Amino acid sequence: MHCPFCSAVDTKVIDSRLVSEGNHVRRRRECITCEERFTTYESAELVMPRIIKQDGIREPFNEDKLFAGLSKALEKRPVGIEKVEEAVSRIKANLRSTGEREIHSRNVGEQVMKELRELDEVAFVRFASVYRSFKDLNEFREEIDRLSKDTLS
Repeated sequence: MHCPFCSAVDTKVIDSRLVSEGNHVRRRRECITCEERFTTYESAELVMPRIIKQDGIREPFNEDKLFAGLSKALEKRPVGIEKVEEAVSRIKANLRSTGEREIHSRNVGEQVMKELRELDEVAFVRFASVYRSFKDLNEFREEIDRLSKDTLS
């Protein structure tokens, strides 16, 4: 780690602590040359699979896009930001756990619908209506009927 004060290459770690529920390491460092102290944070870099779009184009996984899609469906619904962040984390964990290097966007969409169904039924129907491209009111009604049956079960 280069010193941010004098750009020296040699620094030493004088203290390490786990932060963020053990997901990050905070390190207190001291420069050997100028003796200034500074803090660094370390976290594991987990590789997400690439997404294969319906037209065959491959693109990197975009967490911001996922968060925006969930947030748009949940707009003006009584669901806190923490719940949305937890849903994003679950989706990311599911994608990583497949071990695949590439995943079809349809799989991601299905996981989003599963999470929305748990978070808020209205948001689920909103998302499903766009995602599944309902052609008419009957398709919309059928999805609501399916949701009602599942809720009663």
